[in-house]
Amino acid sequence: MAKTREFRRRIRSVEKTRQITKTMEMVATSRLKRAQDRVVGARPYSQALANVLGDLLDPDLAERFPLLRVPVGVPRRVVVIGLSSNRGLCGGFNANLIRETRSRLETLEAEGTEPELHLIGRKGIGFFRFIGRAAVSQRQDIGDRPTLEHAEQVAAPLMARYVAGELDGVEIIFAHYVSPLSTPPTRLQVLPLEAPARAGTRRVPPYILRPSAGVLLEALLPLYVRNQVYRALVETAASEHGARRTAMKSATDNAGDMIDTLRRSLNRARQAQITQEIAEIVGGAAAQSG
Repeated sequence: MAKTREFRRRIRSVEKTRQITKTMEMVATSRLKRAQDRVVGARPYSQALANVLGDLLDPDLAERFPLLRVPVGVPRRVVVIGLSSNRGLCGGFNANLIRETRSRLETLEAEGTEPELHLIGRKGIGFFRFIGRAAVSQRQDIGDRPTLEHAEQVAAPLMARYVAGELDGVEIIFAHYVSPLSTPPTRLQVLPLEAPARAGTRRVPPYILRPSAGVLLEALLPLYVRNQVYRALVETAASEHGARRTAMKSATDNAGDMIDTLRRSLNRARQAQITQEIAEIVGGAAAQSG
């Protein structure tokens, strides 16, 4: 009896856990759909902006804009922005991002560059605090619904410092959203800005620019930098929900398998108990008749 009660207790416990993981999977699926919509909505604008910059930029104009300045020699100071989530239960999502950020910091230090760490997300902040790595800035308020205002708040002070010559580069480590099952950590160079080149020969725009290309670039270059940061934020948010949905689905499936195993064990224990009781009854009857 004691063994069957233990099996029933464990089955009830795993069933409650499965209800929780199933609910979390459904919530993550709902949030993933909205996050996917933000990613899909941001990509056409980003591509169109990149195409315009590719048309406008030429070597003569590039020398006029500090955001296009490429440091000579080994960069002195490079900002590394490490993204992570505020919540866990999403498999190896945060571990992969933290590992990529830590690896990039070590690579820069080995090259003689002084890395400056900026963190967005509670999980990354907690890890680097645990290992004793100081961060210049920490943010936990962006969450899984980043906005253009958030991107502006992150990018604007870094652009100002880069223009002033205090920084030689800005990089961001984020999760590139390919699918809910594929969210590889990716390093994106934000500054110095690398204008996307069109395939083949540079296309000359079949129109007259008013105002001039220089005036347009002065407005578009900061916008492009902010858009790069925003794209990294929304893709990381979508990747977080995809990773959490995958992890919760796996946990739900594993809980179901565990329940099936426990029920089989319970049935075997009950069968053994019934067999023992029958044997005891038969033995007792035989003893009385004998």
